[in-house]
Amino acid sequence: MRLCACLAVLLLVSACATSGPAPRERTSRNPRIANLQRAAELPWSEEGRCVIQEASQPWSVVAERCFRALDHDKVRFHDPTGRCTVASAGAATLGLGVCVLAAPEIVVGAVIIIGVVVVAVAIKEELDAYELRHLYPEEAGTARGTKATPREATANRKPKLEPKPAGQDWQPPMPPGPQDRTRPARCEPIPVKHRGGDDAHNKCADTFPPNRYPGKDVLVDGKHFDALQIKLPVLWEIKTDRFDTYSDFLQEQVVADQVEEMREERDIAASCGYGFVVGVSTEKHKKALESQARELKVVVTGCTR
Repeated sequence: MRLCACLAVLLLVSACATSGPAPRERTSRNPRIANLQRAAELPWSEEGRCVIQEASQPWSVVAERCFRALDHDKVRFHDPTGRCTVASAGAATLGLGVCVLAAPEIVVGAVIIIGVVVVAVAIKEELDAYELRHLYPEEAGTARGTKATPREATANRKPKLEPKPAGQDWQPPMPPGPQDRTRPARCEPIPVKHRGGDDAHNKCADTFPPNRYPGKDVLVDGKHFDALQIKLPVLWEIKTDRFDTYSDFLQEQVVADQVEEMREERDIAASCGYGFVVGVSTEKHKKALESQARELKVVVTGCTR
């Protein structure tokens, strides 16, 4: 009788617990949206506002900064791989739950969700807005009170050397082939509003390259870039992470996430006839990226947050 009662309780608990998000192919090339899609499968206690604020960062940073915003009554963390229970300084600093959540892909059985997850309001609104922009990219500029650059203007534009900003002693890489050709419609630069509300980051993106469209990101082939350089066909990705303050474990995670994102951005830029440059705040961040991706052009902006 006692055995039957125990089995009944075990079955009841199993029925109430559902496994967390399993690894799956990302539906978006946009790392911000990929982070929001991943976060949508988790329970949040504050409508997802922290995730919205941090979603442009690598997932490992989102996991660390927003871990406390999870509804911890509805989530349990396990470490089936053993990578987070190893006595390492990084894992010890972050804690088991953050370490498991910050993994590049959540392993099956690592995150157990208790009950049903309802997508947080703020996350759902952001994903819905992205879906509309994705379905109608040609309206992205006019919907925000801006206009896409006409193809005729692009065809007549001749690249000119831009005077170097103070302290900048390098020449941006130029894509191969003639620069005055007409680009496909998908490659036309569409200015769209900066995302994320990070004023320090946006100021850096506007002033360092400098940006052809101050106050705007540039949408090229469905991908957001932080800036299009004045007079040069060079797209920029700006990072203002406090990279030097991260633990060794988190630095490795951030670099791995960013390199994957930047290679994709570089490929999109090259396919559309643009150069691509990454700007980071510190020399340590620059060296860390270059050690993993020597093909990337990385420069130190000195921008702080």
